[in-house]
Amino acid sequence: MVGRLARYLRFVGCDTVYARGLTDDEIVDLAGREGRVVLTRDRELAGRAPAALLLTSPNLADQWKAVRRAYPEVPSELRFERCSECNGRLERFVAPPEAPRAPGIPWDRVDRGLALYRCTECGHLYWEGTHARNIGERLASWAREGSE
Repeated sequence: MVGRLARYLRFVGCDTVYARGLTDDEIVDLAGREGRVVLTRDRELAGRAPAALLLTSPNLADQWKAVRRAYPEVPSELRFERCSECNGRLERFVAPPEAPRAPGIPWDRVDRGLALYRCTECGHLYWEGTHARNIGERLASWAREGSE
């Protein structure tokens, strides 16, 4: 129910588990063991979790603002710290010159100094391109709207 929100929390560097395929009991157990807050639109699950935030809107922007109201310490700027796919840590990546170059990456800009990041878990590559800029602008917009 909040998969897009999980990705956005990872975009700002939050250690975020997306509990796809787990039962409510497993989610409650995992949250308790790991000291996590459950973000959910499910009232019953929110009532059972040791710490939970019930999100009432299906809208991503509204969900983001609700999280920031409840947890103002959550960063609001894009960071290259967590993989948006698997939650793994990102590290600066320098491709060896002889390595094959994966398609879709702006290698010409990487060669001129554009930072490239790689997930230590799944190997996904990231860089600050148009998509990152759009996410950053969206986050800034939501921060402005939330402070009005």
